[in-house]
Amino acid sequence: MFENLNMGDMSKMLEGMQESAKKLEDEMASKTFTVKSGGGVVELVVNGKGECIDLNIDDSLLEDKESLQILLISSFNDAYKMVEDNKKSSAMGMLGGINPFATS
Repeated sequence: MFENLNMGDMSKMLEGMQESAKKLEDEMASKTFTVKSGGGVVELVVNGKGECIDLNIDDSLLEDKESLQILLISSFNDAYKMVEDNKKSSAMGMLGGINPFATS
């Protein structure tokens, strides 16, 4: 089964994949995603790693703690989903359309 396996070629292929993964990681880190909640009264900006890099809260929410909490939770969840979806689509592009995330 493995008699035609060339370890040198396999090593080169793995190195190429590692380089591609590093490049993809760098590209994702430089992307930003903006999420707005409550008609724009909360605006959250995250990078491709999922790190929050900016948060703007309209002054009108500062007196309504419960609404602010709900909108912040919604914003963070939406941002997390955007980052994860971007990671999946970028990984699929790198793999040439093979979907390792498919469940069947």
